[in-house]
Amino acid sequence: MSSEPPSSGESPEFKYDPWSACAWPRRVTTGTVRLITFEEIKSWVIYEDDRLLVVNKPGDVVCHPSKAGPWSSLVGAAREYTGLPTMHLVFRLDRETSGVVVLAKDAKMASVLQTAMMERKAGKQYLAVMTGELAAPISVNQPLGDDRASPVFIKSAVVEGGQVAVTHFTPLVVASGFTLAQVVTETGRKHQIRAHAQWLGYSLVGDKIYGPDARLYLDFITTGWSTALEERLLLPRQALHCAEIDLSAVGAPQIFKAEMAEDMRRFCLSHGLGA
Repeated sequence: MSSEPPSSGESPEFKYDPWSACAWPRRVTTGTVRLITFEEIKSWVIYEDDRLLVVNKPGDVVCHPSKAGPWSSLVGAAREYTGLPTMHLVFRLDRETSGVVVLAKDAKMASVLQTAMMERKAGKQYLAVMTGELAAPISVNQPLGDDRASPVFIKSAVVEGGQVAVTHFTPLVVASGFTLAQVVTETGRKHQIRAHAQWLGYSLVGDKIYGPDARLYLDFITTGWSTALEERLLLPRQALHCAEIDLSAVGAPQIFKAEMAEDMRRFCLSHGLGA
């Protein structure tokens, strides 16, 4: 296609179809792959026994195995750490979401815990920093599905006929135009908290897809983190942290908790939201 602008009265032939946009366009620049060290994953361990490994995942680590080797993902690093041939991810967190992740060391335990998640026998609580000052607790019961109007293929949105999704937001501290909120989910849809927060009008700080403009995500995966992105997003990842997982209903030995990630804690302290 010609790079020359159309002459007067000429209509360009290209028509942009946002649904055809790729979730991961080819990077123009390449950076180093985030590799986990043995000492790192050891320091992330919250709980471990013969059947479970529970960790506090940082907000820059992918859960699922990648092509960059075992130390490039949480599951791969967990295999190396335990020396086991297989580790079963009970549930995943997005790459840029920090907090509690539960892995099972055998298939039977994995099945029990994954079934508990599907049957809503597990309790999950998150901490989120939202843009805007949320005045009171609010529950969002809005169906989620693909956002066909977005330039980002993987984006979800509230859509008629979507999957049932229920999220409860409770403000803990409100200051300086931001809200530190406790978030509890009844369902486990893709990007549920982030999509519901945007629907409310209180997007999460640092959210490249559900924040001020989804095209910021495309900018990020093309050129990486930049000063321009920092000015719009304030944090290099979404301010979302899985603080607690309760699997006691299916025999887990304790409620697994993870302290707020350091980058979120610093943001809260600098904006009067406490820690």
